[in-house]
Amino acid sequence: MDEPKVDLLPDEDFRRVLCVVAHPDDVEYGTSAAVARWTSRGVEVAYLLLTGGEAGMQRPPEETRVLRAGEQRAACDAVGVRALTVLDHPDGMLVYSLDLRRDIAREIRRFRPDVVVTGSWDVEFVAGLNQADHRAAGLACADAVRDADNTWVFPELAAQEGLAKWGATWLLVSGDNRPTHGVDVSGEPVERGIASLEAHAGYLGDLSGHPSPRELIGGVTAAAGRALGVANAVLFRAYRLR
Repeated sequence: MDEPKVDLLPDEDFRRVLCVVAHPDDVEYGTSAAVARWTSRGVEVAYLLLTGGEAGMQRPPEETRVLRAGEQRAACDAVGVRALTVLDHPDGMLVYSLDLRRDIAREIRRFRPDVVVTGSWDVEFVAGLNQADHRAAGLACADAVRDADNTWVFPELAAQEGLAKWGATWLLVSGDNRPTHGVDVSGEPVERGIASLEAHAGYLGDLSGHPSPRELIGGVTAAAGRALGVANAVLFRAYRLR
């Protein structure tokens, strides 16, 4: 089946990008190659992880949390991301809630991005059945983008924490079955994206039969590239909010 044709994402004016995901390694399954392209141009990118990924390995959760935090820091370094925040919502049991929306809205107001990136909240996404934490994270993020720009939603963020409302210009959703735009990541960006997934060596070593990062990211971005007419690409469903 032919890949859907998409438009080149007009990202020339991007200045700050906030990526909101459920777990360590979620950004690394393709999106980090786009991050590498943005940071190479001087765009400031921050990651907000809603859990520590402590339920993702067959070892004690407290040990897993420490290991995965270190691997995520190395993955960020591979693509030029300095700002990394990891919250303590429970891995594997992430729940869509007002508390989760508030935590994401808080970081949007604090970091003041013009672009927010998250994952698909559909039950089925490009890789098949979507995991429960991913769905909760994506939907809560989509709503928190609007919450962050509403004076009367979570007013305590302004009154008690001094965080005035903030409106992002773009919401980008990775993994959506109906992508609208793509980022050309051919060359160095895709190589840095591969390196960022390779940084999760301990985690990947716990997954039986997982393809190598080069095989996986190279294949995924090459397929996406055909939709954009380039060697390698990362695709998003893009919503321009203002």
